[in-house]
Amino acid sequence: MANYIQEIRSLVGHRPIILNAAGAILVNNKKEVLLNLRTDTHNWSLPGGFLEYGETFAQACVREYKEDAGLDVEIIEPIGIFDQGFTMYPNGDETQVISRLYLVKQVGGHELSEATNETLDLKYFPFDQLPPLLNQQTADMLEAGKKYFENHK
Repeated sequence: MANYIQEIRSLVGHRPIILNAAGAILVNNKKEVLLNLRTDTHNWSLPGGFLEYGETFAQACVREYKEDAGLDVEIIEPIGIFDQGFTMYPNGDETQVISRLYLVKQVGGHELSEATNETLDLKYFPFDQLPPLLNQQTADMLEAGKKYFENHK
C-alpha cells in the first residue's frame, strides 16, 4: 500500500502518531558516516524513512537508502531499536518514531545521487564532527554507530 502515511495523515491531520522507520549506518574507508541533508527540515539525518504498509524494517531500509542516497545497500547486521524519536515537522505533523537501525554495506549505485525530493545533499562526516541533526533520536543512533565501530576495530 503505497503512500500509507499520506493516507493516515489525511484521516488524522497533524495529531501525534506513532510511526515505524528504518535507517542505516554506512561508512566509507575513513570510518566517516553518510548523512543526508533533508529537504523538509534542512538538517541532517541518516538515510532511511518510514515503513510502508506490509514492508519489513529491512525492506524499508534498503528501499529508503536507494531513494535518499541513490545507493544499493545490503544489510550486514542490526545495531538497535530506538523508540524515543519525537519530531515536530515544519508542516505541523507530530510523530513518535520507532526506528530500527542497521549497519549496511554498499553493493551498487557507485555515485551518490543528486538531490531528490527528500535530499538536498549527501556527505560523509566523522562521528565526532557531526552537523546539525534532525532530532535526539538521530544523535542517539549515530552514537550507537560510533560505539559499534569502537567495539569492532
